[in-house]
Amino acid sequence: MAETLRQLRLTGTLYCSAELTAPWGIEIPSFEGVMMLQMITAGSLRLEVAGEPARRLSAGTLALLPRGDGHRLRSGPGAALTPLADVPVVPVSPHYETATFGGGGEVTRATYGIFRFDHAAARRLVELLPPVIQIDPWQGDGAEWIASTLRMVAREAVRPGPGGDIVITRLADVLVVQVIRTWLEADASRDGWLAALRDPQLGRALAAVHREPSEPWTLARMAGVAGMSRSGFAARFAQLVGEPPMAYVTDWRMQLARSLLRERDASVSEIARRVGYGSEASFGRAFKRAFGAPPGRLRQRDRAAG
Repeated sequence: MAETLRQLRLTGTLYCSAELTAPWGIEIPSFEGVMMLQMITAGSLRLEVAGEPARRLSAGTLALLPRGDGHRLRSGPGAALTPLADVPVVPVSPHYETATFGGGGEVTRATYGIFRFDHAAARRLVELLPPVIQIDPWQGDGAEWIASTLRMVAREAVRPGPGGDIVITRLADVLVVQVIRTWLEADASRDGWLAALRDPQLGRALAAVHREPSEPWTLARMAGVAGMSRSGFAARFAQLVGEPPMAYVTDWRMQLARSLLRERDASVSEIARRVGYGSEASFGRAFKRAFGAPPGRLRQRDRAAG
């Protein structure tokens, strides 16, 4: 599990500290491939996500939307909504801005962070997370640590000192990981990928594949790392993860290759070697089966879209 969290590689792309005065409402569209974190530092707000019950978030609460689902933030039920693009902001730095918005009534202060992730571990983990993870100020062993961190965020948002935007953005990065850790520690799932990561034997094999995707993995080698027989390992792996071990290895390599294509200027042949393929041709065939297009074309498409 620690290995997976290290591989999240979150990148904060935008942070906004807002002072919101009732009545107010903001309509936030969905964004693919991002996480959204709300840190309530004063007052309270209403969070509405399609398919989820409305939530009242009070000061000291963190709410993470792992899949970047569209949602609404309001001062209260029925408050008129304004599209996010129409809310006036003041840029402070390329990745940090402030906003003052609303009707002049009761004050809510919140800092909002948008984080990109583009690693195989992050995508697989995000698929398993709930639409909203809410951490209340009194919840869990890390409650006081979270509360003190939020107090620092609140202090910088109200009276920013030199480099205040850097302080807020770095603390927000840490809080995202802490929210996910808190959920993982509380989750009681006994099957699936997360359960396999927790398993003393399967977890060793998964961590080894994640660390060294270029190694010549076979069923026998994975079973050896796990300290199990091939048949026992294959059966337990398929039961928990939902697919055979070697199918998992191929999928992991392809997702990692996709991330490397987006992140780096490495050649396709170099990426092929890094994910365990002896030739660019065999890598290209596997990649096309996984994504419907050869790696070079997909890289061009991703860069044009970005």
